[in-house]
Amino acid sequence: MKNLYFPKDKEKGKTKTMLKLVEEIGELSEAVLLDDLSKISEEIADVLAWTASLANLYNIDLEKVVYNKYQKKCPKCGNNPCTCENH
Repeated sequence: MKNLYFPKDKEKGKTKTMLKLVEEIGELSEAVLLDDLSKISEEIADVLAWTASLANLYNIDLEKVVYNKYQKKCPKCGNNPCTCENH
């Protein structure tokens, strides 16, 4: 994502990139409500792409932060699979 879109994302800025991510989450919500698997797949890809773009603008290594937080276990209960009541 960084190689593909970083110059445009930098020009767009953090706030507009975040708003684009929120827009894509809204589109994903609509697809889920319609139970349209093809559209859900497309929108999940868009949400991940905009999340990566936002991470790039903050110079965050997305793979590293996800791995560090979850490391094969739930960060709340510490179990795998998760045994949290409200998850």
